[in-house]
Amino acid sequence: MKNIFLLLFLLATVTSCGKKKAKKQAKEDDAIITAYISSHHLDATKTDSGLYYVIDTLGTGDYPNSSSDVQVAYKGYFTDGNIFDKSAADGIVFNLQGVISGWTEGIPYFKEGGSGILLIPSHLGYGASPRQGIPANSVLIFDIKLLDVK
Repeated sequence: MKNIFLLLFLLATVTSCGKKKAKKQAKEDDAIITAYISSHHLDATKTDSGLYYVIDTLGTGDYPNSSSDVQVAYKGYFTDGNIFDKSAADGIVFNLQGVISGWTEGIPYFKEGGSGILLIPSHLGYGASPRQGIPANSVLIFDIKLLDVK
């Protein structure tokens, strides 16, 4: 019986620590993003999840939904301007369920033909897991152009 209580106590402690770290990281990401928005004089909108987006051109076609196949031209970079990924001008086609959460949530704010910027906190990107050329807990910025909704 003591082992069960000890196990439950340890589980609650680990869970609590993880939530505190996530909350701290979210605050740090938000400070980084808001500083970037201010220094670049952007008019960004923040969502409940912590994603920020800027619509330069809304577009005139259809809005995608979170499970649409889309064709997007993009450039991904860090707040210091270093590019970590870039598509060709004709973009790439993918399903919005197969990408980072920041794209799944952010791309549907644009209509086909629209363009703008997604400012993605780390928990909507790759989180604490580093990826090729992307350090853990990185804020990601994407210039995007929604070319087609399939």
